[in-house]
Amino acid sequence: MKQPLGVILAGGQATRMGGGDKGLLRLGGQSVLDRVIGRLSPQVADLALNANGDAARFAALGLPVLPDSIDGFAGPLAGVLAGLDWAAEQGADTIVTAAADTPFFPCDLVPQLLLASEGMAQPLVLAATPDPERGHARHPTFGLWPVGLRDDLRASLQDGMRKVVQWTARHDGREALFPDEAAFFNINTPEDLQRAEAML
Repeated sequence: MKQPLGVILAGGQATRMGGGDKGLLRLGGQSVLDRVIGRLSPQVADLALNANGDAARFAALGLPVLPDSIDGFAGPLAGVLAGLDWAAEQGADTIVTAAADTPFFPCDLVPQLLLASEGMAQPLVLAATPDPERGHARHPTFGLWPVGLRDDLRASLQDGMRKVVQWTARHDGREALFPDEAAFFNINTPEDLQRAEAML
């Protein structure tokens, strides 16, 4: 399989942060997005950012900015669809997504997702970590997605589908288990940002 393209999902509204772009917050002298780019770019063939609104605010990153094609903040699946459409234009088979507010995700994210997808006609895998209560906690913004299912995803979104796990289950999606739950710590509140500083 060809190396996937990478898509950073920054399309959320950041309501708990008082709005704005969580990825542009400063963490240890860099933006959170710079940290995410630094982790994801060595693992993928090329990189884009899914974000809505004025793309100029991300100009310094030098990445293509892909807005949602589904109106009304349809959640992470709309960002996945924007990434799959971009990947189709590039002639790619798959994308790997990562969240713009999660700076410590695993440096082997992509190899582990690819490993878990072996033998699948449509490679569809979500990252997961051990959870004492539920067995596994899935991280639906971190996944491997096949370009071949983009029209199915578009139709599902137009029908009102919003839950990532519902859609992946429909296509027998798998999980790649990562041992460290802290790796998927995401910054939602000002307190989270302080915790992230301490984690550095």
